Amino acid sequence: MGGVIRELFEAHYDFVWRSARRLGVPAEAVDDAAQEVFLIASRKLPQILPGKERAFLFGVTARIASDARRAGSRRPEVREDDAPPSAIDHAEDPAPRPDEVAERQRARAQLDEVIGSLEPDLRSVFVLFELEGMTMSEIASVLELPQGTVASRLRRARELFQEKVRRILTRDGLAGVP
Repeated sequence: MGGVIRELFEAHYDFVWRSARRLGVPAEAVDDAAQEVFLIASRKLPQILPGKERAFLFGVTARIASDARRAGSRRPEVREDDAPPSAIDHAEDPAPRPDEVAERQRARAQLDEVIGSLEPDLRSVFVLFELEGMTMSEIASVLELPQGTVASRLRRARELFQEKVRRILTRDGLAGVP
């Protein structure tokens, strides 16, 4: 069974990591959350249906993210780089300038703010479609929802996302910037 969990881990780790981060797990807790997802998966391996691995992992990730958000609301947040470990281990990449790092962190914080303002049901659909690049039929399968529900949640999430971005741009004095 160890080989099966290893294959599951290797095939889906980046997806789980990104999903946890995008569903509101604080940066400093994402690695632990991803590990917890795979620990749960290893215990429930017989219950994971073939072809439904991603759906199972996303469901577990969403529950862990919800718990982490609740726990995080009780303690101050500490920001770190939001790239998964596999994406930052490239020694040949030149280091970005400090101002570039600061701008990326500011942009990530704003994206987190906007995505975090979405209701969990809307956030899941939005993240899977807009950030993970899944199709609506894939999302319907992963979340076990009718495609019409996925489409309406995505439409509503996009409207709320755009509204929140407009408010941030206005707040930051960038309302006329494309």
